[in-house]
Amino acid sequence: MSTVKLLEYSEAPERAQKVFDDIQQTRQTDFINNFWKAMANQPNTMERLWSNLKTVMAPGALDGLTKELIYIAVSIANNCDYCIHSHTANAYAKGMTDEQYEELMAVIAMAHQTNALATGMKVKVDEAFKK
Repeated sequence: MSTVKLLEYSEAPERAQKVFDDIQQTRQTDFINNFWKAMANQPNTMERLWSNLKTVMAPGALDGLTKELIYIAVSIANNCDYCIHSHTANAYAKGMTDEQYEELMAVIAMAHQTNALATGMKVKVDEAFKK
């Protein structure tokens, strides 16, 4: 259950409505997801967050699917159910296959296991790995 009211377009402050409009235009959709409806309660944070998100997730040295895969991995590490679901859907929309998803889950599971072991044993970092 949300801790804030999920604001629909008609009840959102004008500044939040402008962000909703930009989200729809940028994503070429009429869908506004619940995360942004929650953020509409805090227009200052919403504007800043949307601006940063557009910049970071825009095409660059990493393609859009790769960025979504990274977002899924971090969301799993942070245990954010909402982000796991939304970015998995985004990754499929950007062409992720079931085979890629299966491999992604295997890599994430392996990283969790080896991270836990290295952390637990406080393994010294090799000089060759330091930049």
